[in-house]
Amino acid sequence: MQSKIIRETHKSRALYYIRTYGSITSLEAIRDLGNTRLSDTIFRLRNEGYGISTEDHQVATRWVDAKGDRKYSTVAKYVFKTNKP
Repeated sequence: MQSKIIRETHKSRALYYIRTYGSITSLEAIRDLGNTRLSDTIFRLRNEGYGISTEDHQVATRWVDAKGDRKYSTVAKYVFKTNKP
């Protein structure tokens, strides 16, 4: 009897991560999942019917301005809303 091999993919890993932690950013995807194309993965999950919204998220950079204040950048934060119907 042959057993069915289930292959992990960027989609399956991202879906597990976003269900477990509630959200994911591109930095988390690169660092934790090795996924450098998170927006494509989210696009594919949305096309399959998963409810994932996009929010702006401010992250500190390593740069400071002339006054010494930390500079920030806006990145996409993908938030899990619903399973596919």
